[in-house]
Amino acid sequence: MSAQKDKWVSSLVFLLFCASSVPRSGSVGLQQEPSPQHYFSGLEAGKASLAFFTPSVSPGAQPFLEQIESSAEALQDYGISVVKVNCPKEDVSRYCGKENALRKAFLFRGNRLIREFPTDALFDVNSIVANVLFALLFNEVKYVETLADLENTENVLKGKSNMVFAYVPATGTAEHRAVMEAAFVYGTIHQFVLTTEAALLKATSHDDPDVSSAWLLFCHCQRATDPAQPCRRTALGQPLTLLNIHRHLKLMGAPLVTEVAEDPEKVSTVHLQLGLPLVFILSQKETYEADRRTAEFVAWQLLGKAGVALLSRDLVDLNVLHRSNVALKTPDEGMPIQYLVLEDTDEVITLVEDKNKVKQIQEDEQEEEEDEDEKENNNQDIQDDQVVEAVSRDKKRELPLEQILVLTEENFHSSLSEAAQTVVLFYASWEAVSLAVLRSYSEVAARLKGTPGVLLCRVNCWDWPGLCSRENVTQFPTMKIYKEGQQSGTYDGMWGTEELSSFILLSRVSCPLKLATMDEAEGYLRGEFPSELSSHPHTSLLGVFSTATSEAREAFEEAGNILSGHVRMGMYFEDDALALSRKYSVSPPALLLARSGGRSVEGIALSKHGVQDMVQMIRYELLDIFPEITVPNLPQYLQLGKPFLILFSAGDISQMESKEMLKLAKGRAQKAFVACWLNLKKTPVGHEILRKHFSTTPSLPVLLWVNLHAGGQVFRFPPDESITETNILSWLEKLQAGLEIPSSTLSEEDWKPPLPAYDFLQMMEPSLPELSRHASPHLGDTSVPHPPKSPGGDTAGGDSKSCEESSQESMAEEVGSPGRDLRGTAPRLAARDKQGKRHSEL
Repeated sequence: MSAQKDKWVSSLVFLLFCASSVPRSGSVGLQQEPSPQHYFSGLEAGKASLAFFTPSVSPGAQPFLEQIESSAEALQDYGISVVKVNCPKEDVSRYCGKENALRKAFLFRGNRLIREFPTDALFDVNSIVANVLFALLFNEVKYVETLADLENTENVLKGKSNMVFAYVPATGTAEHRAVMEAAFVYGTIHQFVLTTEAALLKATSHDDPDVSSAWLLFCHCQRATDPAQPCRRTALGQPLTLLNIHRHLKLMGAPLVTEVAEDPEKVSTVHLQLGLPLVFILSQKETYEADRRTAEFVAWQLLGKAGVALLSRDLVDLNVLHRSNVALKTPDEGMPIQYLVLEDTDEVITLVEDKNKVKQIQEDEQEEEEDEDEKENNNQDIQDDQVVEAVSRDKKRELPLEQILVLTEENFHSSLSEAAQTVVLFYASWEAVSLAVLRSYSEVAARLKGTPGVLLCRVNCWDWPGLCSRENVTQFPTMKIYKEGQQSGTYDGMWGTEELSSFILLSRVSCPLKLATMDEAEGYLRGEFPSELSSHPHTSLLGVFSTATSEAREAFEEAGNILSGHVRMGMYFEDDALALSRKYSVSPPALLLARSGGRSVEGIALSKHGVQDMVQMIRYELLDIFPEITVPNLPQYLQLGKPFLILFSAGDISQMESKEMLKLAKGRAQKAFVACWLNLKKTPVGHEILRKHFSTTPSLPVLLWVNLHAGGQVFRFPPDESITETNILSWLEKLQAGLEIPSSTLSEEDWKPPLPAYDFLQMMEPSLPELSRHASPHLGDTSVPHPPKSPGGDTAGGDSKSCEESSQESMAEEVGSPGRDLRGTAPRLAARDKQGKRHSEL
């Protein structure tokens, strides 16, 4: 009976929405009163009315009256009457006086004045309805201006009720009206919060939202029983209309996961009724708890896009393959339910978002079954090199190489003198890593187009082996910097666009750069000097030396030569060097480290004067105190050989968490471990890492202690405790005392490719011995075959995105992650190998 009543109420609300959105004629319109006395005598207690007082003959009020008359029917649906009150000429009362004539409308509840509106604020039907309802719903709809106000409202509602947070660029718009009309109906169920502050919208989003458009977020505060637990937010993905808001709120009010014990063909949920698909996670008694957690995780990811149901095989006799673990029911009539075998939850989400995925999965499964024997017999054709696969996938994409000068035997030396700095990429057109890096190099050329004194060139060593041999190119690809026709440096870093661009720009100035005056030194610390680097944000390092510290100064200069292109280094050794260093509480020889454009300058004493000691010290000091871990920078922190205290977050971490973790990182114990964080949106491989540690992804943020260098034990910070410096230090003391149980332990097994690498040396012509010997170096330990590496040791990809994807997949494989497998009735999902593409065309 209760379900029928809810359905009846929902239908009534829907009809009210439709009635308020469709123009009608012949209903109650604008009422007219002959005088103010007659109007006030007829007011009823609790009844709302919008009144406009005007002289009997007032041509200037005609446009406003037309809009008022048009809005009368819409306001009548909410019990609000609209009245035009004629003012006699002799009437000089408050409402008919000359000062108020033609300029204001008045909203009354009974005979009590609620709000005065300037007529220019009521410029059309939307603005009239929106502003009138906003005034009447003042207690039901809160207006907030700051993030603190919004968070305070959320904290009050946690564990009690949910919140609807709406942003409109301006009041009086169609979107503002839609929010107010929804609040009129749902205001007793949910707390509505409104803002027009663009800064507040940006503060609530991890992305960069379009502040010119209206937004609506449903905040699930009722589920946040812990005061420290944030309210999950689900955005409305459609335009902000009354019908879409109603639809969104209906979906948010539906059960997160529906448990089904009947034939799926007979199941009907609110999602199907509203035109959305329904995903069934097939389960069984032995794995119910794990399947329930998986279903809830999928449901949160698909909230507002599809429904999720948990279907028990033990209670329903399904005539489908035993290995099927997911079913999809669409709202289209006559369409059969699709039963599929999926690897992990990411595929379920893709299944809903990509309508063509169902057909593709079914075709792949059929092809897999037909070719299973053939793959076993021809395993030498399997392509396990991710770089080659990425290049093969993008082989038909034409690279934009117009900005890069092609060098040959004839024009090589003459071209080196055309610019103050010439950058040359030596590559082989047949080699996959070279082609991948060439894509990054083309992006660098586009980014540095117009930079004075910089010329980007390339040499295909397959065409010009003698030239590459004379330039001492022993591996592909290699990038060299030439100044005034002479080689000044060879690149040995990562092959991403950002890293290449930074190296080229930093190589434009001397390293270290000798500064002549105190003003130059101060400008250098602020990032203003030299002018070539003023637009390139980078941490500045300044060595300060007195005349008595020549040994340290020479070591610093040599360290600068080694770090040239990677570090922004300056040197000051004038007579007033002592005064400069004392300003930052150090004495020569010393380093001044300027972060964030000179807003923070740290003085560091130079105790060791060896070149390698100084290089190591500089590299260490340039590391961030509380870094965000990414695929490119992970090796720098792994080289420290310390445990990781890492905070996994679904986006940018909150100010409170950042503040507490930064205090911890700066504390006395910070040298014993690396305090860091990982943004799963920027570095998706973090999902694979968490799946290795836990059967399902825990609620975020989650703080882990991972000791990769001793035992591989992983400990999880208690989720019911807030992330503060005090709580974390207390927890770390328990770890050291052996009072905590690890959540998981990483396997010591090596993850090697399924097949040995191809021996390119046997494929090369014997006429090119110098080039052949180094044509295909391998990454890391030579006993483990890997894709070819760059001079810096990173594996490149088909483009900059492919580079990152390949690195992230490799990083996931190191921790042995099978993905978040869909458990239940598909026991072999985690073990099913994803075969790569063949590379016969290469």
